[in-house]
Amino acid sequence: MTTPDIAPVSPAAPQAYRQRSPLWFAWQRFSGNKAAIAAGLVLAVLILMAIFAPFITPVPPEAQMFLTESLAFPSAQHWFGIDGLGRDFYTRIVYGARISLSIGFAAALFSVVIGIPLGALAGYYGGKVDWVIMRIIELFSVVPPLLAAMLLGAVTRGGYFTIILIAALFGWVQVCLLVRAQVKAFREKEFVRAAHALGASPWYVIRRHLIPNSISPIIVGFVLAIPLAMMLEASLSFLGIGVPPPTPTWGQMINEGIDYMFFYWHLAVFPTAALAITVLATTLFGDGLRDALDPTLKGR
Repeated sequence: MTTPDIAPVSPAAPQAYRQRSPLWFAWQRFSGNKAAIAAGLVLAVLILMAIFAPFITPVPPEAQMFLTESLAFPSAQHWFGIDGLGRDFYTRIVYGARISLSIGFAAALFSVVIGIPLGALAGYYGGKVDWVIMRIIELFSVVPPLLAAMLLGAVTRGGYFTIILIAALFGWVQVCLLVRAQVKAFREKEFVRAAHALGASPWYVIRRHLIPNSISPIIVGFVLAIPLAMMLEASLSFLGIGVPPPTPTWGQMINEGIDYMFFYWHLAVFPTAALAITVLATTLFGDGLRDALDPTLKGR
């Protein structure tokens, strides 16, 4: 009885497969998400536009250089028209991206700084520490962020740094929950037990083992905190307690454009579209990262 021929397996193939890191599999999942790729490109263009605003539009955003053309509609000379004070509206939209994106990134950074240690402590120690941190999270979860932000903004009279602080106070909760879940999943793993057996202190284990292995949810939490901060800034600026004029912000421009909505539609439509596109792009990019970095999918 003859045995069927079996094709030899190349020893290089298993070796190449073993050398592929989890980041390779994450990139494969992310690159397959066309919406996340498109959102990332849009977000990159917006960030570059905000950084290089003086080169994109040489007109200062506060300069009232076109008073004779006030409330003019979009044209070849003024792509987004002129506002009621004679300022180029395209210039103000571009510079408004600086405020919205910088507030979003700064608030997200502070959210991560607050959420990482609290989430790590809750996930590692459990018990009373976890109970106290979870009660704090519940407190922030039941308070409507916009109402609390309105109260704090009115008390502090708003401002750039005040909005960053307010956004961070309500943005750290999601980061904390993500880190807590990841740390709880890893604290009983063999490498953590080995570190304890070698005499490592709890702080060393958290700092050198658990937090580095929680980098995926940290990145996801950081990205998803950006649109929340941007929406909060736009809401406060729309209500008049955000960044004070003449500094251009999209929420402030939407507030001013509402008064002209039925006659000069461009004053409300363009800042609203800019905010919506930025928030949508950031959200889709964050969702794509979350799906790509999901630890339950690694290695598939």
